[in-house]
Order: sequence, then structure tokens, then C-alpha cells
Amino acid sequence: MPVLESLSAEKRTVDLQELLKRLSFHVICRVSLGTEVCSLEPSLPDSQLARAFDISSAICARRGAAPVSAIWRIKRRLGVGSERELKQAVDDVHASITRLIRDRAQRIVETGYRSSADLLSRLASAGYGEEVIRDMVISFIMAGRDTTSAAMTWFFWMLSRNHEAERELIGEVDRAAGELDYDSLKELKFLSACLCEAMRLYPPVAWDSKHAVSDDVLPDGTPVRAGDRVTYFPYGMGRMEAIWGRDRLEFKPGRWFEGPDGKHGGELKKMCPYRFPVFQAGPRDCIGKDMAFMQMKYVVASVLRRFDIRPVDRDDPVFVPLLTAHMAGGLPVQIRKREHPIVE
Repeated sequence: MPVLESLSAEKRTVDLQELLKRLSFHVICRVSLGTEVCSLEPSLPDSQLARAFDISSAICARRGAAPVSAIWRIKRRLGVGSERELKQAVDDVHASITRLIRDRAQRIVETGYRSSADLLSRLASAGYGEEVIRDMVISFIMAGRDTTSAAMTWFFWMLSRNHEAERELIGEVDRAAGELDYDSLKELKFLSACLCEAMRLYPPVAWDSKHAVSDDVLPDGTPVRAGDRVTYFPYGMGRMEAIWGRDRLEFKPGRWFEGPDGKHGGELKKMCPYRFPVFQAGPRDCIGKDMAFMQMKYVVASVLRRFDIRPVDRDDPVFVPLLTAHMAGGLPVQIRKREHPIVE
């Protein structure tokens, strides 16, 4: 909030996408590493670890989208071009995380203190090997870093284009008097519906793939052989008339409430995850779903209590489906303090 206060007072235009990426990285590093590795101030350079993650994600996304995998495989064998850059970025990530693991393990040995709440300390205290801890922490950061920031970026843009939903959401947030805690956030049902609707149209992960371990058959009778890659497309599924109806391209949070009219204030629908696979489905669905929702609801509600977010550009932004979806060129916004902000 101090950063937003400063931006509002100085009337500076800021890239909200970049700001939310820094915030998400800050939060996930606090939870997983127990440390802060980046600054939220947009005028300061991003951290080396964050840049290494960005480079790795972008190159891996291009790998997945490449029509011929032989090209990047040859570059990897020769150690040239993007594959050389990827190796350097991965080495930087591994070195940074390994250094933190060793520092934490040394501190545990010296102090005997084993009750830290962050993931790194818990894994180190449990006696896991260095490489196992490194890979688990990296997976945790990758899963939670860009996904929530991407979802919130598109959410704020869509909200700015739908004034009726914006007014209703601000009213709901205003009625949540007092401090925003777990119980009060759970009651922000219209906010949940708005987030789901934004992720339906602009899912943080636009496409994903699974590889078959053994022969199988899909529900429609399609055979899948061991080693086959099966790709599904949440971005396309969120825009299918057969799933969502003729109003599929409209931002309508009411579709997430029970009843034929989708009246706001009622009970939220329990949506089939195979219809809305933003958090995947089945026995290997996203274990961080509840944490991600709480984080997004807390950030959005905290911002809306105090500030108005207004995009500078009127043109529709371009959806870029990397490993996680981004908004081409970012989301330049002006941040203004609300006339009657709610202070906790």
C-alpha cells in the first residue's frame, strides 16, 4: 500500500502487470524461502533471481510451442542461442536457491531453531536432501509466482471495462467492515465470482499438456498410447458456446451463482473442474488453489478499499500465452485515492 500511496500522490503512470508480478514474487518468496528477494518499488531494477525465472519461463514456453522440437534440441546439444541462455538462467536459479538452502541449514545447526513457517526451513528441518529441497522450492515458486499476478492483471482490466460489476464489487468490499481476515474474505462471494469470470476468459495458463505413462482411453473413446502428449486449452474452453452459452464472450459474474437468474448474493456454484480447468482437475489438481484465491482476494479487496485503478490505454490488450499468460506491453494505469477510503 505505501507504494500505491506514493504513485497516487505523484500521479505517476505505472505498469500494473509489472507491479503485481513483483508483489506475487515477493509473497511467494516469503512463503517458500522466508526471505525477501525483490523490491516492490517499480523504479528499482528487478532482482537477478526474478530475471532468471523470467528468462527460463519464456524460453521453455517457446520450446513447448515449437512445431519442430529438433531445432531447440540441436541448439541445446551445441550450447548455442536460446539454449545457452536458458542453461545460464537455470544455473543462476539453482545457485541462488542452493545458497539460501545452505545458509538456512547452517543457521538451523548453529541455533537449533526449527519452527520457522516457511517451506525452505520446514524441508531443511525435516532432513531432506539439498537437491530435493531445491527442486521443491523452485516448483513452488514457479507455480505461484506468475499465475496470480496474471489473473489479477486481467481482472483489474476487465473490471475497469465493466462499471456495473465494479460498483457492486466495491459495495461488497465496503460492507466487509474491519480487518480483512480469512473469515471475512470467504464472505466476499461476488469477488470470487469476478475472479473466476476473469480467469475463464483469460486463464493464467492458456494451455497445458500431460504425458501418458501407460496406454489409456479418453472418455470419448480416443486411444492414448504410452508416451503420447495430450494437450488441453483452457483459453479456448472458456470461450466455447457449447460449455458457456451464447454469452460466453461477455463478462458476467452472475453465471457463477446458483439459480437460473444467477442472482448475486446467493450461493456460489460448485463448478466442475473439467469444465473450468484453470486449477486443473482430478487427483493432481492444484494444491495451492485455496492459497491463490485468498491471496488474490486479499490484494484486490485491499486495493479497492483505498484506490481507483484506471488503465491509460483504451485499446484492448493482446493476450500472450507463454508458460503463464501475459498482457503484451503491460497494463499502464493511473492510481487515484478513493474519496472515502476504508482504513483497517
